[in-house]
Amino acid sequence: MPTVWKRIVFSVGSVLSLGSVALLVVALSTERWITGTILCQTGVDLVNASSPELSQFTGDIYYGLFQGGKTRKCGLGSRRYKIYIFPRLIRKVNGGLHMIIIFFHFIAIGFALVSLAFCIYNARKVPYQSIKGPLGLYLWNFIAAFFSSLGFACFIAAVRCHRLTERVANFRENLFHLVVLEENLGFSFWLCVASAVTHGVNILVVASSRIHLPKLQTKKPEEPTVTGDDLLY
Repeated sequence: MPTVWKRIVFSVGSVLSLGSVALLVVALSTERWITGTILCQTGVDLVNASSPELSQFTGDIYYGLFQGGKTRKCGLGSRRYKIYIFPRLIRKVNGGLHMIIIFFHFIAIGFALVSLAFCIYNARKVPYQSIKGPLGLYLWNFIAAFFSSLGFACFIAAVRCHRLTERVANFRENLFHLVVLEENLGFSFWLCVASAVTHGVNILVVASSRIHLPKLQTKKPEEPTVTGDDLLY
């Protein structure tokens, strides 16, 4: 059986691994990877709108890896639209890069689950093979953090280099052209960053399992010594 200290350390590691999985699942299922504002350039050009009137042509957009939404304002009031990445919009964006982003995050979830399983195993038993002990946990956490980092790095590349937001905003827009005024990384993106950081913290937690705490030793009561004088009494 592992010591109490190791059981505590690997239990904390289990919680961190489970938390990383939860962060990635929430990030993949939410729609706030990117939030921004869009301007209906066609409407502005038609009425030759000045600066105070631009608010009537400024909407907003948000999207994730699977779906999102936008509010378009082209002088005819606000109109809300739902955005679905699959199955048609994926053809208009860099589909290969988008699938790689999703694939990387699923790999990160898989290795985070492996890390969770090994943390639970080490909290209950002393492994006989080094790959099942802290050495393996270093490896699984590093791989999970690596693929998670690759995933959000590729997403940044898709947004900055391939004008992802502009393509998403102008999908199925035949009459109007929308210009992206501002785009920001939303909380869904930062959940992926937090997941990678969590694995880094988990590596430090697992490393602390090698710390040997001094054992508390209880002093045994001294047995009374019987001398010759005591026997005379």
